[in-house]
Amino acid sequence: MKKVFILAFLALGMMFANMANAQGLKFGLKAGLNVTDIHLSSEVFDKTNRAGWFAGPTVKFSLPLLGLGVDAAALYDVRSAKVANTKLEERTIKQEQITIPVNLRYSIGLGSSANIFVFAGPQWGFNVGDKDFKWTNGSSYSLKKSNFSVNAGLGFTVLNHLQVSANYNVAFGKTADVKILDALSDAAGQIVGSKGKSRNNSWQIALAYYF
Repeated sequence: MKKVFILAFLALGMMFANMANAQGLKFGLKAGLNVTDIHLSSEVFDKTNRAGWFAGPTVKFSLPLLGLGVDAAALYDVRSAKVANTKLEERTIKQEQITIPVNLRYSIGLGSSANIFVFAGPQWGFNVGDKDFKWTNGSSYSLKKSNFSVNAGLGFTVLNHLQVSANYNVAFGKTADVKILDALSDAAGQIVGSKGKSRNNSWQIALAYYF
């Protein structure tokens, strides 16, 4: 876990070094909620009660072109969903990761201290939690070490410091494998397995304060 944190902050540090001459460079803190949408293709699972949260440092700066800017962050991100199998047994699948979103943004001023903006950009996630969720001895939900996704959203800034935003985060890779084994599939006791895939998409609502 320490290596992941170090790599994440080194990446941001290199980015900050390259932005030393940028206009309007501001550092801040960001936190918010995930409304996670975990799609499972396997019919024996049902998804309910999707939720999560994230928090961490953030930075933004303006580009020479009027209205354009870039923001980035290193966030501790937690997502979970309750799922039920065919026996109506319910468990919670939890994913913990460090995410690094980098967004290009376009702002429209609403006076000297407020603006609205739209943004979009890539996001990298690195798993720092459990690698496997065990349902029973015969099945598991394996989380990948890393994943790639894309953000798109809008927000507004007031008093030059407080920012509220909402975006949709779309996973571009499979974030997990669901392996379902049926030990009673034949009289000989042979185990027959099938594998399903999931995508971990989410709506995100965030509050940030820039110093």
